Amino acid sequence: MPTPDRFKRSPLAMAVLGILHLEPMHPYAIQRRIKEWGKDKVVNVGQRAQLYKTIARLQDAGLVTVRATGRDQQYPERTVYEITDTGRAACTAWITDMLAVPRNEFPEFPAALSFLMLLGPDGAREELERRLKALRAGHSELETGIAQAVRFGLPRVTMLEDEYQRAVTEAEIRWLEGVVADLADGTLTWSWESLARFQDQGPTG
Repeated sequence: MPTPDRFKRSPLAMAVLGILHLEPMHPYAIQRRIKEWGKDKVVNVGQRAQLYKTIARLQDAGLVTVRATGRDQQYPERTVYEITDTGRAACTAWITDMLAVPRNEFPEFPAALSFLMLLGPDGAREELERRLKALRAGHSELETGIAQAVRFGLPRVTMLEDEYQRAVTEAEIRWLEGVVADLADGTLTWSWESLARFQDQGPTG
């Protein structure tokens, strides 16, 4: 059985504790609340099976406990969970550490960039232009969402993750625009012949 100090935290586990920090709730309502608050843009809550597994792990670790059980016609699952005192302490500790300590989370995009040369300059430019198009569309959605939240009078603290995502997206768009421009005018180019002499060397080899 895991213990709080050995529990492998995750954004979803933190979100579950954060939701239960406010009031006891059953899994379906937790998932719905995360989506209603727009937290599903930063927390992967799409698979309910994963949510149930996460709650079970939190329960095994003593971070949540069953408040009540029951059934009705609207919800097939009515096990209501509540956060424990240990869970409240863990939630606060996780948030504090996640905010203060940068970590290499190994996202896919930088990993793909590290092998971009395999596509060749033309292929790389085509795919990065596709990414730019998607990022611009996502940025537009973020702007619309933030503007609507402001009109509704939501406190800014509830939108900070959207502000962060907007800033990160804007920075990536600017960077990608520069890379695509360099690919387009030939400033950034390569060939297998030009790379061959470096194949046995690392970046600092």
